Amino acid sequence: MKPLTLQDLAVLAAQPSPAAAAFIRVQLDTGGIAAGAEETLAAFRDALAAANLAIPVQRVGSHGRSWADPVVEISAAGLPPILYGSVKTEVVPQIVAAHLQSRRLIDDHVIADARGAAAINAPVTHLLVRDTGAGEGKTEFFQFSFAEELKRRGFAEQVQTVRALDLGVYDEGVAVTLLPSGVTYTNVLAPDVARIVEQSVGARQVLDDLLWKKADPQVRIVLRNCGTVDPEELQDYLHRAQGYQGLRAALAKTPEQVIEEMKASGLRGRGGAGFPTWLKWNNTRIQKAEPRYIICNGDEGDPGAFMDRSVLESDPHSVLEGLMIGGYAIGAAVGYFYIRAEYPKAVERVERAIVQAREAGLLGTNILGTGFSFDAKIRLGAGAFVCGEETALIASIEGKRGSPSPRPPYPSVRGLWGQPTAINNVETLANIPAILQRGGAWYAGYGTETSKGTKVFAVTGKVKYAQLVEVPMGTTLRTIVFDVCGGVLEDKDIKAVQTGGPSGGVIPDKHLDTPIAYETLQQLGSIMGSGGMIVMDTTDSMVDVAKFFLKFCVDESCGKCAPCRIGGYQMLQVLDRISRGRGNAEDIAALRRICQAMQKASLCGLGQTAPNPVLSTLRYFDDEYKAYLEGGPSYARKMARAAAGGAEPARAAAPATATAD
Repeated sequence: MKPLTLQDLAVLAAQPSPAAAAFIRVQLDTGGIAAGAEETLAAFRDALAAANLAIPVQRVGSHGRSWADPVVEISAAGLPPILYGSVKTEVVPQIVAAHLQSRRLIDDHVIADARGAAAINAPVTHLLVRDTGAGEGKTEFFQFSFAEELKRRGFAEQVQTVRALDLGVYDEGVAVTLLPSGVTYTNVLAPDVARIVEQSVGARQVLDDLLWKKADPQVRIVLRNCGTVDPEELQDYLHRAQGYQGLRAALAKTPEQVIEEMKASGLRGRGGAGFPTWLKWNNTRIQKAEPRYIICNGDEGDPGAFMDRSVLESDPHSVLEGLMIGGYAIGAAVGYFYIRAEYPKAVERVERAIVQAREAGLLGTNILGTGFSFDAKIRLGAGAFVCGEETALIASIEGKRGSPSPRPPYPSVRGLWGQPTAINNVETLANIPAILQRGGAWYAGYGTETSKGTKVFAVTGKVKYAQLVEVPMGTTLRTIVFDVCGGVLEDKDIKAVQTGGPSGGVIPDKHLDTPIAYETLQQLGSIMGSGGMIVMDTTDSMVDVAKFFLKFCVDESCGKCAPCRIGGYQMLQVLDRISRGRGNAEDIAALRRICQAMQKASLCGLGQTAPNPVLSTLRYFDDEYKAYLEGGPSYARKMARAAAGGAEPARAAAPATATAD
């Protein structure tokens, strides 16, 4: 294609994003593909051809709802965009026949978000019904009741009642969403059916006593394009996502002005430590040595975490654009993507984005005719968790063994091949184009005083709807777990939330109302990390949880420094002894001593933070450790069940050295 110019981007910026009259978007990230999304896409193309329907079937990235894969969005037949979940190939013919040919939705697959709409500004076409309470057993009854009432009042031909898969409302009784307005009612009772049909369907009046007024707690900045643009097409990014407008805005400023804009945004590194992005860039820029480099850290290794992978797979051009802006700000001409080799789809799409950007004149020499030259390359990681640490990552790119080096000097002074280097993770870079396009002050309008903007979390574990969540900093853990992810599986009681991956800590249920920020999580004995969040219920043993994460860190330790290599192994032996019922009171004191030594003397962040799961479980769940010491694992489990609401068990007769069960 012809190389783009600044004028070309200015023209694109002045044009509104094209709104397709009809489309079918199939979400194809690794999770979707594993669930059969490629087969679903092929099934749609076959079914449309058989029905002689000319509707484009588009490939997009993931919106984040991994629990509902394969996920498909449809805008056609005069209906607003509708999201379907769990769309296996056998469901496709039903959707084509019902939705595309009869303007009717199918049961048990529609996903809608209750976003606080307060007006019915168009004739109601569909009532989405779901029982969100414990048991969720009233959905079919209310679907039948609404269908009968619609028939009685003469609306049966105009309005369809549909059993929804998800309405974005939880533990609020029966919920009803009116389409196309999005007005949602909660705690609907049988007597409310008639007046909803009469007043809301018939007269378009909102029933204030039933209205769900809470706005969506999520704000999508990092995930703004995920699920809406084709990650393999530059033209889609340029036209529908205002792509590379952040770069255009940056090139209209001096590098120093770009750094000042980042300072105004308050963006802190999303890789774990939370170091101010502007300061890292500035520290790299002021070094006199050249050349300088910038690196995108895509070595996501936390168990259960998939934020960076999903962004790279769903919106690679935004991360590339952020890398280019960072390169311009620090005076770098080359940038590197360091991506785990276990992420083949992410690697493939980033490679494609680089090739497309180069062909469009967005990479190379004299970019957009501004004199700025920059190119990007990819290096693959071999799956070593320690290579997420900056100096180990640099060593790996250089072809050396991936192990940390003492700091200072920091990479901003002496990094890749001994030159000044800035390292930012995927989420950090994905924020940057939006910040340059809309301004640092806009971004700083989200979050808290010290933690600005939004944060993406991969919420997994004992949670009903595992997914990617993006919320403003300051949002509580309770909001994420219960208001966004639907609460705990099987409606059990929540026990704790673990944040920050293997280096993070366990936060008990009594602290779920703590606003999420770098400082507040540290005060609780955890860390922000890259954004992993694992939910645990009352059946989970905190001793086993600490043992699991510590074993991961021991396995992933590079072994370079003794505090981490020996201390981690010693702690694991102690925890194993306790979990088998063979520990004693001195073991607890030993754990604390080893933790302290590792925190103070380890060479890098892996060893320094590996004790966090142990220390946080000792801090909040010391009674579980005592139960293991007093009566072994069987007694500990009984005590945990009793604490969760069961009867207080009799004291175990087994001594502290009881054999493991």
